[in-house]
Amino acid sequence: MGGIETQTELDFFQSVEAMVTAKFVEQFATFEQMISPSYLLESPYREILTAAARGDGKYYSVLRKARMSESVGEGIMDELVSLGVLRIEPSREQPLKTHPKHKLKKELRSYRIQDKLRFVQPFMRFWFGFVSPFSQMLIEGRGESFLENFTNHYERLRTLVYEQLCDAFLVDYFADTTPLLSHGSYWNQYSEFDILAVTSEKKLVLGECKYKERKVCRNELNKLKAKALQSGIKADIYALFSKDGFSNELLGMEDDNLLLFDLTDLQRLC
Repeated sequence: MGGIETQTELDFFQSVEAMVTAKFVEQFATFEQMISPSYLLESPYREILTAAARGDGKYYSVLRKARMSESVGEGIMDELVSLGVLRIEPSREQPLKTHPKHKLKKELRSYRIQDKLRFVQPFMRFWFGFVSPFSQMLIEGRGESFLENFTNHYERLRTLVYEQLCDAFLVDYFADTTPLLSHGSYWNQYSEFDILAVTSEKKLVLGECKYKERKVCRNELNKLKAKALQSGIKADIYALFSKDGFSNELLGMEDDNLLLFDLTDLQRLC
């Protein structure tokens, strides 16, 4: 559960659904006591953490979702970072540039580059993203709505973890040949990318991670290229990661600038 392994026993032979029911429905009070400091469960910390866990994590988006002013919210965020609950993932987007004699388009004048807020411990992200919004019902022993929400949105939880694993794999993959100068997720005014990396040879690698119960087909590559074009990104290498493998069309492509990885490849991280 990412951060609570030393405080509780987990039965990894259980299904995820059974484990979540046993721990967060049947033992809700026990797990609530693991939130430290305990005042994080109270307003206004709860609102900030819930917004960060349930959204895209962008700094000012979190403030809007939490319905909090910047003057108040920024102080709380700084405190949460100092407590080691959240960390800042800096944006790598370059400031908008214009010719001195030209003004920015009207729709871009209010645009602000945003860092992202990430949880240090996955357990805390899970708690405020899935458990905290249903805390009153769970206290009363009513777990139906919580479990329904978990089932419907579990993919959102595991997708970020999968993307982070893929990013770590890519660092290892290039380490012996052209080590990465930078890596991680990337976002700008147009779109978001699971992975954008730059090698020591200054080649740009753009990656997409799919944790789906189906094979990734060529259409996903086409969509990634279209997003890159819209964002003005000129990728030298495209890397696709898939939980369930790839279509024959993708596997049959003879392209030295296309990398395909599945779960078997990620085993080298173990």
